[in-house]
Amino acid sequence: MRKTSQKFSQSHMLCKVALVAIMLVFQAMLGIGAGVLNAQTVKGTVISGSDNEPLIGASVMVQGTKTGAVTDLDGNFTIEAKNGQTLEVSYLGFITQKIKVTGSTINVTLNEDKQSLDEVVVVGYGVQKKKLVTGATIQLKGDDIAKLNTTNPLSAMQGQTPGVNIVSTSGQPGAAMSVTIRGLGTVGNSQPLYLIDGVGGDITTLNPADIESIDVLKDAASAAIYGAQAANGVVLVTTKSGKEGSSKITYDGYVGWQTLGRKFEMLNSNQYMQIMDEALLNSNNMSPIDWTSLSAIRDANGNVYNTDWIDQAVDNGALTTSHSLAFTGGSKTSTYSISGGYTGQDGLIGGSDVSYYKRYNLRVNSEHKMWNGLVTIGEHVGFVYKDSRGMGTGNIYNNNLRSAFSTSPLVPVYDADGNYYSTVDSDWNKNDGNPYGTMMMNRYNQSKSTSVDANVYVQIEPIKNLKFKTVFGLNYGGSNYRSFTPIYKFTPQSGNGITKVNQSNGNGTSLVWTNTLTYDFNIKEHHISALLGSETTKYDGESTGSYGVNLTAGFDDWEHAYVENTEKGHADRKVSGGPYDATRGQSFFARLGWSWKDRYMVNATMRADGSSKFAKGHRWGYFPSVSAGWTLTEEDFMKSAASWLDFLKLRLSWGQVGNANINCYQYLAPVTTSNTNYNFGATGGTDAWVMGAYTERLANEKVKWETSEQYNVGLDARFLRQRLSLTLDGYIKSTKDWLVQAPIRATAGTGGPVINGGDVKNKGIEVGLSWNDNIGRDFTYSVGANFAYNHNEVGNIPTLDGIIHGKDNQIYQNAEEFYRAENGHAIGYFWGYKTAGLFQNQKEINDWIAAGNGIYQADVKPGDVKYVDVNHDGVINASDKVDLGNGLPKYTFGFNFSLAWKGFDLSANFTGAAGFQIAQSYRDPSSSQANYSRRILKRWTGEGTSNEIPRVTYGDVGNWLFSDLYLQDGDYIRLQNLTMGYDFKKLISWKGLSKMRLYFQVQNLFTLTKYDGMDPEIGSFNGTDGNSSDSWVSGVDMGYYPHPRTFIVGLNLAF
Repeated sequence: MRKTSQKFSQSHMLCKVALVAIMLVFQAMLGIGAGVLNAQTVKGTVISGSDNEPLIGASVMVQGTKTGAVTDLDGNFTIEAKNGQTLEVSYLGFITQKIKVTGSTINVTLNEDKQSLDEVVVVGYGVQKKKLVTGATIQLKGDDIAKLNTTNPLSAMQGQTPGVNIVSTSGQPGAAMSVTIRGLGTVGNSQPLYLIDGVGGDITTLNPADIESIDVLKDAASAAIYGAQAANGVVLVTTKSGKEGSSKITYDGYVGWQTLGRKFEMLNSNQYMQIMDEALLNSNNMSPIDWTSLSAIRDANGNVYNTDWIDQAVDNGALTTSHSLAFTGGSKTSTYSISGGYTGQDGLIGGSDVSYYKRYNLRVNSEHKMWNGLVTIGEHVGFVYKDSRGMGTGNIYNNNLRSAFSTSPLVPVYDADGNYYSTVDSDWNKNDGNPYGTMMMNRYNQSKSTSVDANVYVQIEPIKNLKFKTVFGLNYGGSNYRSFTPIYKFTPQSGNGITKVNQSNGNGTSLVWTNTLTYDFNIKEHHISALLGSETTKYDGESTGSYGVNLTAGFDDWEHAYVENTEKGHADRKVSGGPYDATRGQSFFARLGWSWKDRYMVNATMRADGSSKFAKGHRWGYFPSVSAGWTLTEEDFMKSAASWLDFLKLRLSWGQVGNANINCYQYLAPVTTSNTNYNFGATGGTDAWVMGAYTERLANEKVKWETSEQYNVGLDARFLRQRLSLTLDGYIKSTKDWLVQAPIRATAGTGGPVINGGDVKNKGIEVGLSWNDNIGRDFTYSVGANFAYNHNEVGNIPTLDGIIHGKDNQIYQNAEEFYRAENGHAIGYFWGYKTAGLFQNQKEINDWIAAGNGIYQADVKPGDVKYVDVNHDGVINASDKVDLGNGLPKYTFGFNFSLAWKGFDLSANFTGAAGFQIAQSYRDPSSSQANYSRRILKRWTGEGTSNEIPRVTYGDVGNWLFSDLYLQDGDYIRLQNLTMGYDFKKLISWKGLSKMRLYFQVQNLFTLTKYDGMDPEIGSFNGTDGNSSDSWVSGVDMGYYPHPRTFIVGLNLAF
């Protein structure tokens, strides 16, 4: 092994010497280095700004002359130049620098050109030079993602990808992310297609340290090669592989502490009692409460309780940690990369007892070339194990945060014996539960999952650039869940009177076999690339669930909480199985690309997809695209701009993509049994109950693909020696034939069929800017900004009223529908009453009625809400509800900068959104004794005191119908990440050490917003039943789990 390593090292050194020798010969052939009269000898070193390593073979030219030199093995150069002349230093893949000669020594630091036009980007089933790309794509480097230290790679992409709106569905550890590319295009599943090394997988489970790059295909022309899977865009993840050269070992690790970034202030005890008394007086002069007579609100010393339920729930100091270790290396014929990682995060709310997330990653990638490159074989294998616990959030039921907001501060957490306090025996407000105790009693749950994403491939290249590649891919996911609810009772009406256990498990396996034939060739100055391919897919999945109650004595705790240990003969003991899911697919695709002198370029693709999800006659869909580019800077008429304009390309594209995100067998009407028994009369004096069966849903043999068509026009430009870059895109995306469940009457006794109905148009603009430069040798910096605008509008919904209705009983108990999708409006817009302020006096009430306006309140008084009578019929009812706004941001943006100087580095990432509303509901209007936020201190208390927050009353008198009073602007800008670091490698002489960077980082340092809730970054809404059919609604805050502020200390090592 040692001999092989020595031979490799010697060979590597000989290559370096040969490279320098060739460049020196080339220099001599051009006459470079001819004597310069009155010149002096200038010496210096050229190094890389990213790692301070010498750059071998960098070009050093005296501007305006033929005098030049190249750097040697140590990055050194010698050149003859006069004072006042300018040296131009360049190296492939780095930004060229110009330095004026002022002495005999000049040292130069070159920065990597992250926008280098000769680098390749990943496209569907291949790679392509960036300067030849004709679609709308964006690439993020893996190192830029890893340095942000997020548990989820999608979090690191926030604010860095214009047109890609990424919002967390919760700040809870391991929570999912909601991703929409170029606007919401469906009321179904809107998530993009994620491919990890070409195989479908879950990007959220990836270790960010394993990622080489992420490429986002935003327009239909780029994504059409993936056909029916690409209507919501495509995200291509490439994991790290080994590089030819010596072996490398890297370690990346950090530990962090989480705190509450922004607290929502509730009323304290004194304020609460004052508001309660005022509410009683405003309600027909009811007598105020005699607080002095209530023993339940005082401790043993007679002090009034003043519980801050938010402080009680938050665990400031909750830990988060991550460790990654990787081994990479290779030779000319074989490369490898082996990595392992662990990520853990405790919950900010309740700590690890209530929620946590643990993830273990293992990845092995290798590639081997045989017979002088005739055959290449390789594999990518990733294994993930997750262990997590979570709490209920996001709706009006089983939401511990919402309960904490609304529970009175007069209720203590613990009783005199140290047990969780119960109001069962209280002499006041028996309806107030104990939100902290409830949270702790419902914390017993655990989810475990295992997943594998893998592929093996063989590539044959019989002649240069003619390649046949076959890839076998696997994605497996298996999970099991268990929960336990002990006996507890915190109010007379609520609690849990019997131990309960839930268990469930499921698994799914996707297999894909992909075959491609590619050929790249030139005919004089014409370059042609061709791709032919086929893909066969197979998915099988199944799930089971069980439920039991009344655990056997001695087994009624979390360790023994299994259905097997519950009462065997109990009527509530159930075992159920989910439907077997089996889908098959067959696809054929082709791509043809042409370019001439890198000046003109055209690409066309076609994909045909067949899926077993649809009935015969509708199984095949066809998805074409075409795109073109024109590099203007290759034209002679643009040469006059060469001093400041390095590159300018115009792009134009059109394409169609599809969506088949529905369950299988929608063209059939399955029969299922029900957990409800049916009474078929009496037998021998006893009721006869028989298990029944029914049709689960109606069939629809005509259901077909959802289709998205998109036009895109774009521009790519580089200025001032590649230091300034600009990308600009405009698009129109039309999605039609939504896959939705048809509404049917409840008396039908079955579920509605999946049909095609509805379309939406998204229009937008995207801008990306960046600047990379240096000041002197040691100081380098970069600045980037991006902006996106999107307008979303439903075109047609083929129902009688042109509406897909939201559900009742969502934003508070017994609430009417408050969101919907409707012709001419944004998807998921808020539907409610418009208000015109508050009645300030009786004269205003009289004048309002005299003008023919309706009044909703039965006994309207000053301080009550003026609901606008939109149709002027003298009645306030549903006909007066209007579009109040929506939770879809019109504008998203990001900003970042980084600085580096002599081993020190500083970077910051900002993200933000604007042009959207948030519907906030932390309190149920019918809960008379529920607490209020301190916003209520600005309520109406007399004429002129407020025109926004109505008077308080005991019970709802009609002032809290869903209206614009629930809405706030959600605009925000957040400092997502601030990092400071220093590389100590120059101070430590460890053999082989190439990096020893210690850094400090703060995540979510501050958020600038007018929104008064805990967090303005609100993801999709899942409704009271957690039904994903509500996920097309955004911006609903009913006790949203906030994002923590995290302080991190980390270490990067490389050998």
